[in-house]
Amino acid sequence: MLRVEELSHSFLNGNETTAVLQQISFNVHKGEMIALLGSSGSGKSTLLNLMAGLMKPTEGQIYISDHNIVEMSENRLAEFRRKHIGFIFQAYELISHLTVRENVELPLVFQSIHPSIRKKKSLALLEQVGIPDKAELFPSQLSGGQQQRVSIARSLITEPSVIFADEPTGNLDTKTEDEIISILKHLNQTMKTTFIIVTHEREVAAQTEKIITLRDGFLVTEQEAAQDQLQAGGILIEN
Repeated sequence: MLRVEELSHSFLNGNETTAVLQQISFNVHKGEMIALLGSSGSGKSTLLNLMAGLMKPTEGQIYISDHNIVEMSENRLAEFRRKHIGFIFQAYELISHLTVRENVELPLVFQSIHPSIRKKKSLALLEQVGIPDKAELFPSQLSGGQQQRVSIARSLITEPSVIFADEPTGNLDTKTEDEIISILKHLNQTMKTTFIIVTHEREVAAQTEKIITLRDGFLVTEQEAAQDQLQAGGILIEN
């Protein structure tokens, strides 16, 4: 469903080139829920932006549903994102003057979908995420966890091929974090939607089917990731 091949990316700062990602390759199957795990500076945010078509890589290819997004023009890519890619943000990114229902419907407005269809789909999704009674409220009237539920519903409204969740629990307390992850897992299982969750939290990553770990711009093996985890816990590893 999503295929990353020999992906590398560098940033030019004056006369200096800084390599951020180097020779990244992996596959994500349709309906999988995976975690992209890495600490700050590991390159995971850059990789997310590349996979979502928000940036062009220095080298390599990215396929979503057999479409090579690297080779698309900017106009074609923008249209592709609207139809095939959903986003869940750490900071929710809801529009304050729109109601909950209107926020969820917004991606369909850009596709010129009839208002009655938009309303029906948005209310059904708000039911799915457990806040059907909040449809006519405004974001400021909701808790952080409820706002994230709205963001989740909005990401699903276009029935995308893949949803990228960028630190979706980063602003939430532990209890609410567990609730949000449970919702994502339920939606993944019932709607067969592919989720890629970008996180620095091992507890969040551990609840997904597969973990892809980045360190300093490189993919690391499961053994190396396990060693990192042990070292982070203060356990000495002998060679």
